[in-house]
Amino acid sequence: MTEPPLQEALRLRARERVVVHVDSPTARWVGALAFLIAASWLAVGKSPWSLTILAAVALIARGIFLGRPVTAAHAIAAAATVFAGFAAHLLAFDVTGDVLIASSGLVLMWPTTARPEPGQLPRVWALVKATSGDPVAPFAMQMLKSHFFSTDGTAAIAYRTRLGYAVVSGDPIGDEDGFPDLIAEFAGMCHTRGWRVVVLGCSERRLGLWPDLRPVPIGRDVVIDVPAFDMVGRRFRNLRQAVQRTHNAGITTEIVAEQELADGLLAELTDVLLSSAKGSRTERGFSMILDGALTGHYPGILLIVARDNAGRVQGFHRYALAGDGGDVTLDVPWHRRGAPNGIDERLSVDMIAAMKELGVQRLSLAFAAFPEIFTDPERGALRGLCYAAIHLGDSLIALESLYRYLRKFHALGDRRYVLLPLSQVLPLLMVLLSLEFLPRRRHLPTVTGSASE
Repeated sequence: MTEPPLQEALRLRARERVVVHVDSPTARWVGALAFLIAASWLAVGKSPWSLTILAAVALIARGIFLGRPVTAAHAIAAAATVFAGFAAHLLAFDVTGDVLIASSGLVLMWPTTARPEPGQLPRVWALVKATSGDPVAPFAMQMLKSHFFSTDGTAAIAYRTRLGYAVVSGDPIGDEDGFPDLIAEFAGMCHTRGWRVVVLGCSERRLGLWPDLRPVPIGRDVVIDVPAFDMVGRRFRNLRQAVQRTHNAGITTEIVAEQELADGLLAELTDVLLSSAKGSRTERGFSMILDGALTGHYPGILLIVARDNAGRVQGFHRYALAGDGGDVTLDVPWHRRGAPNGIDERLSVDMIAAMKELGVQRLSLAFAAFPEIFTDPERGALRGLCYAAIHLGDSLIALESLYRYLRKFHALGDRRYVLLPLSQVLPLLMVLLSLEFLPRRRHLPTVTGSASE
């Protein structure tokens, strides 16, 4: 029988209840003293258990110095690990027993995690609508993200936790006058949970909000000035040619709201998604992407759909609104294998034209990661190494191909940064890459109709 949601929530809260707070000088002194005693015991060599106990105490002391609280679930798991270790010793598996007992310290001080709260979506959407000039604001709605709201609820931070880090996604959303207090409160909350703060995708204008972290540039926004956009001039020649090829192929486009898709069109778009070269059964991404394509879960989502001259859907782009309709951001483009060349450019250009009629001010096409690496014809040793490393990930995201598409629009904008303590680059690299690229199961929409032939 399925457990009622209320009982499940209460059970989870009981497991996550903090039983020991370690964020105090006293706790740190106790941790240091315990480690000193265990080390002295090992030096004297009075017991074969000395090294095992030292390892467990060292892991506990490390957790104390990081400020990690102990929850009921941690305490139960650590006790179970110790019990398993003693059981292994009784069965003459001494090495296994030692490893289990030593690792109980790691289990006890394992970092807590923040759970996403999908029920907060209406509050987050209201703040996204109140945020202007931020191309990544709509991505704060992603279902896997947690949210920290200001005291008055007029601003919020979207983040996820992993391995003791709270990774903030982009800039805060909502009333920017409340951002300094919001960030101070968020940092205080993270301190009590033993989380170290990292920011992925901070904009240039918000760097001053995080003075204790070091900025490392990771790329630029690509934002179209919608009222001023045209394709006149030699520099737009490649873009005009790509768009013209689709006109010659008989491609037409239409714009629909994702939450208002008819069953027949939903079936056609789902067929495109499943036949796309991208991972159709899995999805990835954290800071600059939504999830739940075609499910209608999120408000403010528009799709622009391309059909060939036979009426068959060949591709579609998914856009998210922000700033009370003044900003539009591309989420993910989809097209069939073998779709006509230039279909992405056509969809982008037609979307810009349609948004111009609606009074939209800015349209963000995507994020151009490390553009300087691709534009430098004489790369030095460091940039050459970075260039080679980037192409190792082409199966996940072809950054150079994306850049070649984006540069046709000549709209490179402000830089974005990852903000982090430089002393922790290596573990953070693992955390950030896992957040962005580990696959997760895609939840496909329920289709009651059938794709048109």
